[in-house]
Amino acid sequence: MNNKEFGKQFEKRTKTFAIKIIKLSASIRNTTESMIVKNQITKSATSIDANFREANRS
Repeated sequence: MNNKEFGKQFEKRTKTFAIKIIKLSASIRNTTESMIVKNQITKSATSIDANFREANRS
């Protein structure tokens, strides 16, 4: 596997991971505490994919 193939595969995996986390956070009850956790975990999961894509396009 070369770098280009790895990059495409990794981008796909990080996008899938972000989607799974968003679905998980949607299933958590809406309490004050859970809203904080949901917000933070969603930001963290989606930033991985966004940062990887940005690094590859520059």
